[in-house]
Parts: sequence; C-alpha cells; structure tokens
Amino acid sequence: MDSEKEAKKPDTERILNIAIEAGHILLENGAEIFRVEETMERIAGYYGVDEKEFYVLSNGIFATGKSFAGVRQISVSSGARLDKIVAVNQLSREIAEGFYTPSEAEEKLRQIRDMRDKRHIMQILASGVGSAGFSILFGGSFKDAGVALAAGIILYVYVLYISGPHLSKIPGNIFGSSVVTLICIICYRIGLGDSLSHMIIGAIIPLIPGVEFTNGVRDIAYGDYLSGFIRLLDAILVFVSIAIGVGVVFLIYRHAFGGTII
Repeated sequence: MDSEKEAKKPDTERILNIAIEAGHILLENGAEIFRVEETMERIAGYYGVDEKEFYVLSNGIFATGKSFAGVRQISVSSGARLDKIVAVNQLSREIAEGFYTPSEAEEKLRQIRDMRDKRHIMQILASGVGSAGFSILFGGSFKDAGVALAAGIILYVYVLYISGPHLSKIPGNIFGSSVVTLICIICYRIGLGDSLSHMIIGAIIPLIPGVEFTNGVRDIAYGDYLSGFIRLLDAILVFVSIAIGVGVVFLIYRHAFGGTII
C-alpha cells in the first residue's frame, strides 16, 4: 500500500535518478543495451513517470522527463558481474510487482552497487582451472593442462595486482599475453608440456573478452548499431593486443635462439 501511495504522486527527478542508477549498474557490468533500456522503462513506468525518454549507449545514459534531464557517463565495460545484473533485473521485477517504495529501491540499489567481488584467491584459482579446462577442450594433453593451470594462475595474479590497478587495457593485455607466452615457452622447452599451442591457447583464455564481443553482436542484432560496434571495436582491440603480446615474445625468442619452437 505504501508503494502504491508513493507511485500516485511521483517525484519525477527522483524516480528517473533511480532508473538511471539501475541502468548505470547494468551497463558498467556488461548488460546489453536493450536490457538496460527495458529495466529503466519498467522502473519509471511503475512509479508513474509516463513522460520520459531513455537513450542508452555503451558508455552513457541520457534520460529526460518533465522538467528533468540527466546524463550519466559510464566507462566501457571491462568485465562482467553477472551477479549484479541478475540482482538489478530481479529488483526491477519486484518494483513492478509493488514490493518497493522509491526509498527502499534506492537503498536496494546501494546494496547492489556495494556487492563485493569474489575474493582474489577464488578469482585466481578460477583462472587457473579455466585455463586448464580450455587447454584440454582444444585438444591438449594433461601435461599441457598442468602448464596452462600454472600460467593461468600467474596471469590472474598479474591482472589483479599489476594490470588492473596500474595499466590501461591495451598495454595491460599486451604484457599479460607476453607473460603467459613466455611461461609456456619455458615450460615447453624443459619438457613440461607436449603442445605449446595448446598450452598458450588455454592459458590466454582469461584475457579473452568473450562477454563484450557477444554483447556487441547482440546489440547489433537488436538494432543498437552504434553501441554494438563500440563494444565490438573494444573487444577487437583486446584481441589485437593479445596477438601482439604473443607475437612479440615469439619474435624475441626466434632472434635470440634462432629456428622455430613449434
């Protein structure tokens, strides 16, 4: 009943700010454009704001209403927090069912924004296990998977403590892929693995922006061409950076020792 009373006399600025905040959390954590717009429309519509327009890009949200205009700049997603996306989606559905007043929705959004990342040790172990699993999936042996496991663990230590805090995306991925390639080459040369290519492919997987690439394709499929191409370009830059890192290490090895290693 309280939520129904608040919805009858909407504070347009407040409601649109709630919708913008929900969209912001979704967008910065890797949600598709159509999902962001749908969620914002659902929230604003339930609270009685009928005169509103939302325009969402991959790095910004524009919202207008009666005597209100809001803009929110958002960095292009560098990763996906699916738990936050699910939480905001669930919140928007519960708002539409009348479970939250605007005040309660604001508090819930604050709680979602403050959700902690997985512990670093869990992320590092997941990177290693994922690397080993993909190495086997692409045809590598268990020895190759063991090297990929170690390289994936070292890679994510680098991502969490060096690349993430101190480097931008392009140099971070170049150096990260170089580190992985160097580790795999050393292990291959001392006989710890059977196939260098399978070791590198598995170990490099944690750097691959699969979610960003997929969402870019989905955005284009839904007609959000500008946002889709921005996301695809961002993903392609990461792919190129990874290729540069791997290629540079191979070139240095070849010039230093001659011959080939594969």
